[in-house]
Amino acid sequence: MIRLQKRAAPSALMGYLAPVIALFITVLAGLVLFALLGVPVLDAFHAFFIAPISTLYGLGELGVKAAPLIMIGVALSIGFRAQVWNIGAEGQLILGAIAGSAVALALYEVDAWYVLPAMMFASILGGMSWAAVPALLRTRFNVNEILTSLMLTYVAVLLLSFLVAGPMRDPDGFNFPESRLFHDAATLPRLWGGTRLHAGALVALGLVVVGWVFLTRTLLGFALRVNGTAPRAAGYAGFNQGRLVWLALMIGGATAGLAGLFEVAGPIGQLLPSISPGYGFTAIIVAFLGRLHPVGVLFAGLVMALSYLGGESAQITLNLPLAITGVFQGMLLFFLLATDVLINYSIVRKQPRPVS
Repeated sequence: MIRLQKRAAPSALMGYLAPVIALFITVLAGLVLFALLGVPVLDAFHAFFIAPISTLYGLGELGVKAAPLIMIGVALSIGFRAQVWNIGAEGQLILGAIAGSAVALALYEVDAWYVLPAMMFASILGGMSWAAVPALLRTRFNVNEILTSLMLTYVAVLLLSFLVAGPMRDPDGFNFPESRLFHDAATLPRLWGGTRLHAGALVALGLVVVGWVFLTRTLLGFALRVNGTAPRAAGYAGFNQGRLVWLALMIGGATAGLAGLFEVAGPIGQLLPSISPGYGFTAIIVAFLGRLHPVGVLFAGLVMALSYLGGESAQITLNLPLAITGVFQGMLLFFLLATDVLINYSIVRKQPRPVS
């Protein structure tokens, strides 16, 4: 019989190295998985990790995939540090995309500089409004925000399906469930010729800096961190826990909504029934893989973006199912959690009770 015993002083260095260790084990486990599937290991490694970023276009796609993951991951890491568990970023992303698209379609004939800023403002409000529901239920009725934010994601998916098949459907689109293609004034400028890399990548980098400054150099950031580590101490210091819950969820909702707009105004160019391969959920892994630190989230976002590209590459070149992406992401999360457990706990053997 064995049991876990909490270590008196877990290694801080190993805590920082845990994501690297988990990533290394994930790669090894992935190669074993490829071998079991009968796929040449070296070919699989090249197709999944090397080929997607071996060209200029591939590097641009890495930035396109990483931008929403980094944006949402930074916001979620702020909330998670405060013990506010926003699991509904995917729904907030969808609402932001809907709100921003509504502005783009309403101003469809307008070719002016203010169209895109108006779309960004609307998307932020859309994401915040969706995050306000679990915030209100948590602070007013003490309802767990994990359940409410997660369940609202499915409501958002159904709302999107209804809108693109009805009120926001392209009148000239032969009844396909999609909106009109956005006007040039409602799309993000490209950063790199020959790629789809757009200005949203710069916003993601800016949010990394803003998130780091907010957490380490502002009173509100300090209050959120204290509330996460010692709620009673936060209350004794005069920090209002309800306001901190609202703040954390509003930050997450606003950022996810903006990320949703960048998807429809960037690589997609219109509103579709599916605008995200699950960025809002994957960003949860990104936040923890980045150790809930904005700079760590930056690198974790690039790693998870590569998993999306690698899955697509393996599907094309090796005829593997696209679900291999989810398998890699799941293994990475599992090994990260396992590594954290072993860093904070030691495995000890129970001493058998003496027989009387």
